[in-house]
Amino acid sequence: MTESLNIADRLTASAAKWPNQIAVVQPSGRDSTGKYRYRTWTFAQLDEEATAITNGLLAWGVQPGHRLVLMVRPSFEFIALTFGLMRAGIVVVLIDPGMGRTNIFRCLEEINPDGFVAIPIVQVIRTLKRRRFPNARFNVTVSGRNWFWSGKTYADLLAERRQPSADRRDTVFQPLAAIIFTSGSTGPPKGVVYEHSMFDAQVDLLREFYNIHPGEVDLPGFPLFGLFNAAMGVTTVMPDMDSTKPARVDPNRILAHLRDWNVTQAFGSPAIWNRVGRHCEATGTKLPSTLRRVLSAGASVPVPVIERMRRAFSNPDADIHTPYGATESLPIASISGREVLEQTSPRSRQGAGTCVGRTFPGIEVRIIEINDAPIRSISDTYELSQGQIGEIIVRSLSTTREYFQRSDATTMAKIKDEPASPPPPLSPSPPLPFWHRMGDVGYFDEQGRLWFCGRKAHIVETEFGRMFTIPCEAISNNHPRVFRSALVGVGSKPRQRPVIIVEPEAGQFPKTGSERDRFLAELLELSKANPLTASIDTILFHPSLPVDIRHNVKIFREKLAPWAAKELGIAN
Repeated sequence: MTESLNIADRLTASAAKWPNQIAVVQPSGRDSTGKYRYRTWTFAQLDEEATAITNGLLAWGVQPGHRLVLMVRPSFEFIALTFGLMRAGIVVVLIDPGMGRTNIFRCLEEINPDGFVAIPIVQVIRTLKRRRFPNARFNVTVSGRNWFWSGKTYADLLAERRQPSADRRDTVFQPLAAIIFTSGSTGPPKGVVYEHSMFDAQVDLLREFYNIHPGEVDLPGFPLFGLFNAAMGVTTVMPDMDSTKPARVDPNRILAHLRDWNVTQAFGSPAIWNRVGRHCEATGTKLPSTLRRVLSAGASVPVPVIERMRRAFSNPDADIHTPYGATESLPIASISGREVLEQTSPRSRQGAGTCVGRTFPGIEVRIIEINDAPIRSISDTYELSQGQIGEIIVRSLSTTREYFQRSDATTMAKIKDEPASPPPPLSPSPPLPFWHRMGDVGYFDEQGRLWFCGRKAHIVETEFGRMFTIPCEAISNNHPRVFRSALVGVGSKPRQRPVIIVEPEAGQFPKTGSERDRFLAELLELSKANPLTASIDTILFHPSLPVDIRHNVKIFREKLAPWAAKELGIAN
């Protein structure tokens, strides 16, 4: 662990180099013509605000290592608070508010926080449930005032900065920076422990790989990306959207922000770009010529989304890129939309999986034989050859070491590197002495590109062998009336019955028995024509497949398997 590093120093460096450059832009209503009004803050102002937060916390008595839950809407205050908390040595706890009430309380109780930095409604709930959070002594209310609960407001915190110097910086060096919970798409959400050095490595990897320059303007559909921007000297434009519901984003609002601020980069879930791309296609709208790159992460980006976005670019050099990774290790690999459409998508349509591209410099990835048990040492693994589908494992400076107070999960996910392997070329320092199991399956192709074939937990084991979700679902997705589909197994392994569940495009759900029969016949014909899906003889229709809260893209196959069993009258 690197104890002499604090990611908040990246903000201080940005403020020193570009004090008057706009750091954060935030919508603040509309004028009489319907155009957006905005508030702006420079890097100097952002750094000053973060410093005041740090000093206020330390003067109040908050100690380095304390865990504070941050539940604030995407905003200037969110970015300032995150840097201010981290600068003070506080461990910032980030929980997706959309993961559901039960999961939220389970995560919070697991953390046993020392306080909440949150909007009023969260403080109300925290107060009513205070017996569940006995150590929550340092509570800050943001975007409102205290009513019947103790603590300070955001304004109080700023006012209680340390004296005599109002701009004194009390940077605290301690390794832990944050605990970020997974979305829980394939099991209970787990707290991923982040160190300052991991955030630092992520900033360098993203900046160098995508050639991001200071002075660029980014529209992040995922709030945490605003922190990377501040560390890179990039302006953040906060979009007018509900970040917990990217599939419901208003494309007109996104387009307005892109134009108003000459945005050069935009980041978001595939669900956002599905909405924006469809809108551009339907209206003939083009994206601004200033837009150089779109980054889309959180799940595989469907080829039609890539096609629509590329047609919408007015800048001939612009492209959509799809970085691959996870909360536990990001980034790992990336591929451009151009390469997908020109080289890999024909293979994907035939069931090759989704190509996620080449690995970032300094990132080590291996494909090992699939194993559902804990693996003690890398010497206990068997590395597969090119083209063989296996379990994806990764090692890098941006890979997290552990889950918070979940030794069982950590044991399942980490593999010790004994003996240590030699460092890879271009690695800035010796690699960590462990590997992380991504929980994904895939393979390397003849060009050294990584292909994703689905989650290991979603493998369907039949009497004919293993079936992987992404390759099999691609066959059904070739039908023009199919929006997306999901492969699930009904029954017990290793003799599961493979079932494809199809969500038709909007307006294409079969309304009559004859329509249903015709649609099913066409889908079965597609399945039988491909050896990957030839054994599938059961296809069901679903009006809207359940998806994850964070990105609105990952399909909850765990919920669909019992649904399918019930539809078929089979005990699962």
